[in-house]
Amino acid sequence: MATSMDQEPKNNGEVSEAHKKRPVENGSLSPPFSPSRTKLPRHRPSDLDEELSKAGESLHYSMWSDEAVQVKFELPRYPIQEKESREYFERQLSMSLPISPNESRLSTYDGSTTPVQPINSTPLDRQYHSKHRLSGVYPKAEYILPSQVISELEEELELLPDFQRINVSGEDSSGVPFKDLQAASKMLVLALMIREKYMALSKQTFPRLTTRFLESLEGEGDFDALKFGQIKNTSIIDPDKFTESRGSTQVDKLEDHSDGNSSSENSDEGQIIVNSGPYYELKQTQTDHPIHPPPTYGDPFKVELPPPAHCFLRFEKGVMVVYSSEKAAEENKPFDWPHPNLEEFIKDQNILFAMISDGPLKSFSYRRLSYLANKFQLHVLLNELKESAAQKEVPHRDFYNVHKVDTHVHASSGMNQKHLLRFIKKTMKTNKDDVVCKNESGECMTLAQVFKSMNLTPYDLSVDMLDVHADRNTFHRFDKFNAKYNPVGESRLREVFMKTDNHINGLYFAKVIKEVMEDLEESKYQNAELRLSIYGRSIDEWDKLAKWATTHMMYSDNVRWMIQMPRLYDVYHANKLCSSFQDFLTNTFQPLFEVTNDPSSHPELHAFLNHISGFDSVDDESKPEHLMLDKDSPLPADWTLPHNPPYSYYLYYMYANMVVLNNFRRQRGLCQFVLRPHCGEAGNVTHLVSGFMLAESIAHGLVLRKVPVLQYLFYLSQIGIAMSPLSNNSLFLNYHRNPLPEYFNRGLNVSLSTDDPLQFHFTKEPLMEEYSIAAQVWKFSTCDMCEIARNSVLQSGFPHEVKKHWLGPNYLSEGISGNDVSRTNVPDIRVVYRYDTLVEELRCICRGAKELDNTEGKPAKTLW
Repeated sequence: MATSMDQEPKNNGEVSEAHKKRPVENGSLSPPFSPSRTKLPRHRPSDLDEELSKAGESLHYSMWSDEAVQVKFELPRYPIQEKESREYFERQLSMSLPISPNESRLSTYDGSTTPVQPINSTPLDRQYHSKHRLSGVYPKAEYILPSQVISELEEELELLPDFQRINVSGEDSSGVPFKDLQAASKMLVLALMIREKYMALSKQTFPRLTTRFLESLEGEGDFDALKFGQIKNTSIIDPDKFTESRGSTQVDKLEDHSDGNSSSENSDEGQIIVNSGPYYELKQTQTDHPIHPPPTYGDPFKVELPPPAHCFLRFEKGVMVVYSSEKAAEENKPFDWPHPNLEEFIKDQNILFAMISDGPLKSFSYRRLSYLANKFQLHVLLNELKESAAQKEVPHRDFYNVHKVDTHVHASSGMNQKHLLRFIKKTMKTNKDDVVCKNESGECMTLAQVFKSMNLTPYDLSVDMLDVHADRNTFHRFDKFNAKYNPVGESRLREVFMKTDNHINGLYFAKVIKEVMEDLEESKYQNAELRLSIYGRSIDEWDKLAKWATTHMMYSDNVRWMIQMPRLYDVYHANKLCSSFQDFLTNTFQPLFEVTNDPSSHPELHAFLNHISGFDSVDDESKPEHLMLDKDSPLPADWTLPHNPPYSYYLYYMYANMVVLNNFRRQRGLCQFVLRPHCGEAGNVTHLVSGFMLAESIAHGLVLRKVPVLQYLFYLSQIGIAMSPLSNNSLFLNYHRNPLPEYFNRGLNVSLSTDDPLQFHFTKEPLMEEYSIAAQVWKFSTCDMCEIARNSVLQSGFPHEVKKHWLGPNYLSEGISGNDVSRTNVPDIRVVYRYDTLVEELRCICRGAKELDNTEGKPAKTLW
């Protein structure tokens, strides 16, 4: 599988000769794209940032020190003036402004026009808003609400569900001293802005509601109008131009926002207006949108190859840099795309380290999380019967026939143990003379000879003999768990039946995965995101994997693919497969840049990438980390140590290369990827800090229960968490101690997943098994399970058009307008409760942060 060392790319930071771009021929066209020069503005530095960064770095070092270091929980604060504007937000802000049918605008209390975050916010739109928010200057514009849209909004306001709402009256609902609220709010807002920055850089999603609240902090915002005044942010800019909203893995064809121009695309589903500034959506009708998308016909891997871009590619400091030509590379003039910075990342990381260790902030976050949990319990007591009645009114829809996605499952263990046993026996009976591998002496062996060498017959095989199921002996023993991947304890059977790259080119593995796909298709409403491995041992792994997928037609309408990258550099280095960490990065990312630059260089890979949602980072998180990522860490080309780099080191360089790759592919009109790593299953809490900053969603998140500050930030950011309680029960945490019900009650964006059905499940439908056990143990209602199923679809990487069928054509809208109970079976009562609660939390911290700005002498605007 791995090439010899003389075939490995040389560690000089450049693309190897065997993989350099083809020279530009005479008369060749220029690259078919115009690179954007948009750069993401940074948040304004302050003395508090420096103090937090220094404190975080000190705390981080103390984790690796053998000496006992006293943690300083109290951090210096800005001085607060004695005279505070305590009546600043005393009056209610929910007063509706009169709207003229012909000409109305969304205005702030001082009469200035407030730009509104788009309904379907793309990363470039977030860059646009972030730029003007941080500079404090917005362009003046007029946004006209047509009368038909106003009537539609009024009609939907009348259709709001009638239920028992829970409101806390008074000037302040935080329950903490006002100065503590101000200090905590300031740090929480800073953390949210840090995440918003990294999501915009990588073209990943960030909640539009949270973005609008952050925008309001620059003095132009009206916190209550963010919810009530805008309602659904619906308006028309130019009825002659419209485009289609994009999911995180689909193509965003806006070429350049810096010059105010935009491209448009026709859509027969509805109209979404695009402008250089804010844009709005005409709510689409549900006509001709059945719950099942139309099936795919023909060859899904047969695609047209775009022309080559003839760009020059080169790794610099561990990150790929793209130049328009070799001459531009010699002049050091790369494309001016938004890009991450290692020093800034380390500084932001240290700020977050300081935040999660700050005593008052921990207390504040814990109080808010406790309030959210108890508020949900009160909501259930008051409205459970109404939610159940609302579900009963929906015809032909229940938990069994709402779409749900297994958001975290590994392909090599995607079948249960009985399924694998049945497949092995059937293959032994029908294909026993197939040559499947070679022995130690290099002689070919048939399947029958393989079984004979192990003194086995098909009759002897049983589930117990396979011994692939996790038991009590695997608890906190990841090494024993990994051994369960070997049927009958023989790595040879794993090589034959569960690998894509073997003597038979993954034939048997393809067959058994196709049977898993058929089971999903038969169920109609169950879907999965199967993970395949790219190890980074050799540069041809991507081509082999793509050939396996296209040759065996590994496609199903119910399946999307994820690529997992095991953190095993220390193993490769010990076996002389990689001389430095740069070799690992080159083997992992160079083929992706080459196929983006010239799809004809890897045609099968180009076709396969259209069905990949994103990247995952996997391994045992409980392994001790001997080193840490700081400003003194060696660059990837200099990392020749035998030790494995820390988790944050892996994640940063995966993220940094993905940022450049997404910018490159976006300019080429190709699909883009997201980062969804294993994070917080075990190990250090610093893993979750990296996940919060860089990942769109994470898997597991168990350690989050120990870090209230991060847990509260995950709630405010609505970061997806794919949880696998049965897997955790066998490896790290008893089922009854699993924090999933706590996360769910508090409003975190959680979904259920299976992880490894081969090791943990017994039935033909492992995802339904996961739901059924959770419902029995934690007493989830049908409404709860349907909400978790809806979350799984939103977290998944299935295309936007597919989600429109599963959740409704307006699923990207906020609150009740984005819920179609006839498809999701989630009552509007539950959706309104979740939305109102999130709005109240954001309003609470934004008010506190704004009050702090006013008491520090910054100009404050009156509210009346």
